[in-house]
Amino acid sequence: MGDSFVIAIDFGTAFSGYAFNITKGQEKSDPHLQRWGREYGFDTPKTPTCILFNEDEKCLSFGYEAKMAYKEMSGEEAKKHYFFEDFKMALYSKHLSNNLEIKDANGKSMKALKVFSESLRFLKDDALRTINRNTGGDNLFIASDFTWVLTVPAIWDPSAKQFMRKAAMQAGIVTEGDEEKLVMALEPEAASIWCKKLPSDGFISEKHNEKSLDQSAGTQYIVIDCGGGTIDITVHEVLDGGFLKELHKVSGNDLGGQTVDRKFKQFLREIFPEGVWDQFEQNSPSAVQKVMYEFTYLKQVDKDVQISCPFALGSLAKEKSGTENFVQSELGVSWDGDFIKISRDKMRSFYDQSLQGITENLQKIFNCGLNIKYILLVGGYAQSEILQQHITDQFGQQCKVLCPFRAQEAILRGAVEFGRNPDIVASRKSSYTYGFAVCEKFDESKHKEGKKFTAKGMELSRDIFRKLVEEGEDLGWEETREFLCSPAREDQVEMKLKFFRSLIKDPVYVDDWGVEEVGSFIVDMTGGGKVNLEIDFGSTEITATGTNQISGNKQTVKIDFMTTDRECVIDDDAEEDAVSVGTEQSDPLEGRD
Repeated sequence: MGDSFVIAIDFGTAFSGYAFNITKGQEKSDPHLQRWGREYGFDTPKTPTCILFNEDEKCLSFGYEAKMAYKEMSGEEAKKHYFFEDFKMALYSKHLSNNLEIKDANGKSMKALKVFSESLRFLKDDALRTINRNTGGDNLFIASDFTWVLTVPAIWDPSAKQFMRKAAMQAGIVTEGDEEKLVMALEPEAASIWCKKLPSDGFISEKHNEKSLDQSAGTQYIVIDCGGGTIDITVHEVLDGGFLKELHKVSGNDLGGQTVDRKFKQFLREIFPEGVWDQFEQNSPSAVQKVMYEFTYLKQVDKDVQISCPFALGSLAKEKSGTENFVQSELGVSWDGDFIKISRDKMRSFYDQSLQGITENLQKIFNCGLNIKYILLVGGYAQSEILQQHITDQFGQQCKVLCPFRAQEAILRGAVEFGRNPDIVASRKSSYTYGFAVCEKFDESKHKEGKKFTAKGMELSRDIFRKLVEEGEDLGWEETREFLCSPAREDQVEMKLKFFRSLIKDPVYVDDWGVEEVGSFIVDMTGGGKVNLEIDFGSTEITATGTNQISGNKQTVKIDFMTTDRECVIDDDAEEDAVSVGTEQSDPLEGRD
């Protein structure tokens, strides 16, 4: 790839960071990871994903700095500012629009696009500053010198990936016309790439004494990215040459490490007199932050724990209960004046919902008859002994369960590798059946009467689902499907095509149950003739190119996954465009290199 200047940003629900590589040509070197929080007594590979704005919506700080600044503010001052954390989950399992608003810690709203783009701008600027400070040359690096890699959950909707690309452009990471310099890496894929490189002593495992992860062709393994917000699962097989093939479509849920945090907070609500925890949360946000920070470390162990009880919380509880011994001890907790002591069994109970969700996802994969040799646990939440032990107990008889020593760093380090070799994942499984709405010549033996209409003197059936890709289908890297568009009128200058998806393998109509519209294309028909649309399904994002068959002109066709109004039925004003595809479309062709 020539000069491998790569910056990878891992934008996580709970923590974010970046890594970079500035080696020349094919030199191999480990990516450099930025460390965070030393000025506050921390030293971590990622910084908290939180951002602080002033009352005029100007970004003041990000990460530890934002958290500390907000903690120091008085209640009145804090209410004037905007403080956002854990906001990445706003993109999970939703159809997104540019107008999406999210609420800050005080319930005030701001455009989500601004919150995300300013966060990315901070990480971009900090990365360039760090690189320029450490390279010391006369020529300063700028954003366009790099390939940028942005990590996203594999289970995210295309609209969420498009939203992140838009935020990255607003942040100045790439500019119009330079979009190919921004690559989306799927988080578990990035981790998989890194784990393949690790020696045997890079994993936490008593029984693992082989040289490293088995690289021989045919080895099958599962990667579970255990993040703060999402659990993201991919299944890979090693091919000749070290390339990876996806064996099972991506799966996962929203039961990451923060599910455990929420259970812990609920527990605190229950053990103190009614209303005490909620009042403490409202009055002392900085003290709550300290409690939750301490809990982050306690989540990693599997034993009885004790957590410091802030003075303000103890005072409030005494006042409400009128007694020194105000904790409901029958709930697996005790109180010794300065500490809340929580039993090992009670700690484990906070994990039940999350671990059950992971187990169910894995069980479905093991039921597919694959020959899984390893389960790799990565991400910050994977550092939990309770999680590691549970997965080993459930699946350790069937395969080896491994966790890299620096599980939180695996995604970032792998993302840099992916930036250098994006074709390392040779094929992926399609999560959905994708297709267009088209019209066909009416055939009473197969079409519904209610779908019939007449155009150009012909009886046609509308709303037919023309399949391009089937759910579960293997798609090679950069593999395309083709679709021929022809105009209904000679003077037609553009055509709008609607893009649909379904978990059903063979939908008949686009308004069938289980079919949803996910986006639309505008195809430029200027100059007449037919346009051959090539849609790339094989990489981490779905993209399209149109070629005018008369002029040979190529155009990048923007797929809009972020439309605000989505219905599963073609509206009447689309009829002419739908007809324009008519009987002229080609069947999907095999992808070409």
